[in-house]
Amino acid sequence: MGHSNISIFVPHIGCPHMCAFCNQRTITGTEKIPHADDVKRICTQAMSEVRDVSQTEIAFFGGSFTAVPMEYMLELLGAAQEFIGSGKFKGIRISTRPDYISREILDILKENHVTVIELGAQSMSDTVLAANERGHTAEDVEKAAKLIKSYGCFDLGLQMMIGLYKSSPDDELETWSKIAALSPDTVRIYPVVILEGTKLGELYKSGEYKTMEFDEVVDICSKFLSDAERLGIDVIKLGLHASEVVEEQMLGGFYHPAFRELCEGRNYRKLITEKLEEHGGLDEISSAVISVPSRQLSKAIGQKKANISYFKDLGVDIKIVSHEDNEKIKIHEVKMRGGEK
Repeated sequence: MGHSNISIFVPHIGCPHMCAFCNQRTITGTEKIPHADDVKRICTQAMSEVRDVSQTEIAFFGGSFTAVPMEYMLELLGAAQEFIGSGKFKGIRISTRPDYISREILDILKENHVTVIELGAQSMSDTVLAANERGHTAEDVEKAAKLIKSYGCFDLGLQMMIGLYKSSPDDELETWSKIAALSPDTVRIYPVVILEGTKLGELYKSGEYKTMEFDEVVDICSKFLSDAERLGIDVIKLGLHASEVVEEQMLGGFYHPAFRELCEGRNYRKLITEKLEEHGGLDEISSAVISVPSRQLSKAIGQKKANISYFKDLGVDIKIVSHEDNEKIKIHEVKMRGGEK
């Protein structure tokens, strides 16, 4: 049974900074701020609906959880306690800023059965962080991550954003390298979506903020996805989830409702290319049959058969079928331009 969250949205009432990409203060005006009774109501309902409570966490998302007033943070944590333990939820997941982590805060989180702490790193370039008005440094991220891991009782999650103002492809690679070096248990990778009512929105409309090409961002994110798999880091989110806010307020950026699927397809495209190169290369092969595990079939084919079309445009007809073992990719029935191999 897979992991699941009982998500409780905590608006940005404690957020000390208005980041250039964020419009949460506009949204917060329409959001109800949860209190203890809301936490208990949501958790009580979820206890009867969740299939496996032992693999479920209560998740306080949406704001900088440890930056809200202490009394309010303790109210929310306290309300959740009766729902954690044997036969109940496994713990609490929170997201927060790296500059609002301290031993005092971590002691409180530990006492209140917090099991996962996600830090919004966003970038590991101080230039990019300053340009996007994050209000913290890359060193703050490193210190907070290492302090969290030193406790030995928390899973560490890190969040990064791709394509921020003044960020280059080299900056993205450096950020990923530094995040991976911190050995997080999980990461969330969010290509930037430029929203109305934000500083980025104004910079974008003025022409000051030039974004990367969408295809380049897919390439960057697909590399990070592949690296994470190799390193044993779980990418629990890749791309911003669909919402009315995104659809109504998006000015630009890298939103796609199936962004992860695009990246998974791009990685399979690279694998297929490597396999074809082993058998003579794209210039020599006219057609081939590729097989992949059945659960990977849609990824290998690509969204809207993108990989089939990609190789066809290069003069290679490929057919992708499934096999029943775990080998990631096999190649069969290769035909060369001058005859069959």
